[in-house]
Amino acid sequence: MAGVPPPHPSGDELLKILAALGNPHRLRIVAALAEGGRNYVSRLARDLGIGRPLLHMHLQRLEAAGLVTGELELSEDGKAMKYFEVTPFALTLTPDVVAGAARTITDGEKETVKETSE
Repeated sequence: MAGVPPPHPSGDELLKILAALGNPHRLRIVAALAEGGRNYVSRLARDLGIGRPLLHMHLQRLEAAGLVTGELELSEDGKAMKYFEVTPFALTLTPDVVAGAARTITDGEKETVKETSE
């Protein structure tokens, strides 16, 4: 299924997913969409009590991580409305999964420390 993170994501994918979920607003957004189903931005902002610009920023992070999907639709009166829903995902984090993911990280390849001689 497109957009669903693999059960054992690469290091880069795991970092993106964990970063996306590492914010209380984004956890609440995922929870609201998981419990209430598909919703449009204005209503979701009202339900969560946050502004639309902030909600958009958080939704972009979640969408980039493959945790939610958004779709633009036209209402009956011709108004553009963006709907979001949770993308089914499941992650199992174990030390072995983390170790395997760490070996595949490409962003910020191994940092080297210069040794100084005295």
